[in-house]
Amino acid sequence: MRALAHLPMQTGDPAAEYEGFIGWVLSLMTTVGEVGVGLAVLIETFFPPIPSEAILPGAGFLAYAGRMNFWWALFAATLAGLIGGWIWYGLGAALGRNRTRWIFEKMPLVEVADFDKAEAFFSRWGGVAVFTGRCVPLVRSFISIPAGIERMALWKFSLYTFLGSLIWNTIWIGLGFAFGPAIEPVLERWSGVISNLVLIAIAGLIVWFVIVRLRKRARLAHEATTTEENTDDAAEDRPR
Repeated sequence: MRALAHLPMQTGDPAAEYEGFIGWVLSLMTTVGEVGVGLAVLIETFFPPIPSEAILPGAGFLAYAGRMNFWWALFAATLAGLIGGWIWYGLGAALGRNRTRWIFEKMPLVEVADFDKAEAFFSRWGGVAVFTGRCVPLVRSFISIPAGIERMALWKFSLYTFLGSLIWNTIWIGLGFAFGPAIEPVLERWSGVISNLVLIAIAGLIVWFVIVRLRKRARLAHEATTTEENTDDAAEDRPR
């Protein structure tokens, strides 16, 4: 395996070599550079349906190809995770539990259950929850909120968040780098077909996510209405 440090930065546009969506993503990441990797991670912090796991291996592959610096990409992704954690932490500390939970109730496609799970996870495990939560989808977006609500020491929160993000990002960027020799010939031949499959998979995941959330909200609303009607009926049937 080639050395990770001081990788030679090759010129050229990956879009010219790879077709479709994959070529576009690699070209965009090459143009924006390591900052783009960080932005992708930061966006995922606030919009979980876009998984960073789909972006980080691409950064590792570009590092293998010499179009991106492995260490700077890892640093950008980890710093973005820390910044996202700080933002959620600050919101939790500023708003408190009740107002934060109320906001979750009003946010589209976000469930109060997500907040409740993160809060219960943090209440049980504390700093360990912050550290391990960085490696769990959805939880890593919201685990910072109860930490802020409980006013966990900021230095401790930052340390756990940084280390958890560092490990998670190293795994995914490292996989893209390590499997670069195997990925490169496959992309050269099948990038167009793989691009279509990736787009279908992403669209399917987003549609599935939206449908599941909307159906669950509709079911909960129906159950709440039914409970309220039963309560009213029971009150009417009471002897006066």
